[in-house]
Amino acid sequence: MNLLQKIKILSKLGEIMRAIGTKQKWPGFSTGINEAEYNDLVELTKRVKVYNGWFIEDEVRNAFTGIGGWLNENDLTNWVDGYAINEDKPKAIALIMAGNIPLVGFHDFLAVFLSGNKAVIKLSSDDKHLFPALIHVLSLFDPKITEWVEIKENKLEGFDGVIATGSDNSANYFHSYFGKYPNVIRKNRTSIAVLNGQETKEELIQLGHDIFTYFGLGCRNVSQVWIPKDFEVNRLYDAFFQFNDIVNHNKYANNYDYNKAVYLMNLQEMLDNGFLLLKEDQQLNSPLGMLHYARYSDLNEVKEFITENEEKIQVVVGHGYIPFGKAQNPALNDFADGVDTLSFLTSL
Repeated sequence: MNLLQKIKILSKLGEIMRAIGTKQKWPGFSTGINEAEYNDLVELTKRVKVYNGWFIEDEVRNAFTGIGGWLNENDLTNWVDGYAINEDKPKAIALIMAGNIPLVGFHDFLAVFLSGNKAVIKLSSDDKHLFPALIHVLSLFDPKITEWVEIKENKLEGFDGVIATGSDNSANYFHSYFGKYPNVIRKNRTSIAVLNGQETKEELIQLGHDIFTYFGLGCRNVSQVWIPKDFEVNRLYDAFFQFNDIVNHNKYANNYDYNKAVYLMNLQEMLDNGFLLLKEDQQLNSPLGMLHYARYSDLNEVKEFITENEEKIQVVVGHGYIPFGKAQNPALNDFADGVDTLSFLTSL
């Protein structure tokens, strides 16, 4: 299977994922699969919450839509253009995937697959059903996909390089275990927003998507907002009201209630609207169900903060940064942690 063939089957998968992500019925045989095969994948997007309560149908569809947007011939071709792809001597690349949001490791798989290497994948126990289902669809287009991807249930072995994503603690383990191999090892990151006070209500609503999508569990979710000294915090609550249904999700509600109780017992000041706690705090990471905010009098303070915490921040949202509402919609060349995985893979 050469690069062009890989791009063609990925593009077919993209058509299917976009259709499912936007709740379309089976588009027809042009997708390359029959109606029963299509509906099986649709059913999985609904059923997967049984295995991971965070993976509700809407969030799985969000992931399908986002990934499906990457998977078209034009974007994939442009993405790999300029890299020295060598398909004659594939390396085996161990991929250790996280499971905080649906299919969070798919971009790494794409990079390995298109770089001419074989992906040897260790799935997270929190997300072990969606990826195999997508690989099965690819196998319907070309059975040779199994020569390029292998899902390992047990110990990883026989690999030439590693891409691993996890917490700060697991990253320490990865470094000690995989340090002798060429590697990309990622730690915890989070995202922030910078407001200048001139934002429209619609922009603040879009900021709500950056905060609440995937329940705030992703590294691209905004966990801290920087606001001018005179910014009225109620503007945030007014814009975020349409997301109030999130508290009806029991896992989110449990976190929200727990953190609310802890802060009340410790007599710490915070604001509460019934589904989101707001606390003035310059700590980057906020507990689930809480958003930190920090006030500034000079934007240079914020720029200095961003520079000091560069290795802990994934995305900055705001005017002059990533547009509001786009934190969860990275382009193919928006590499996690700023590490060009395609360059890493093609240089092995």
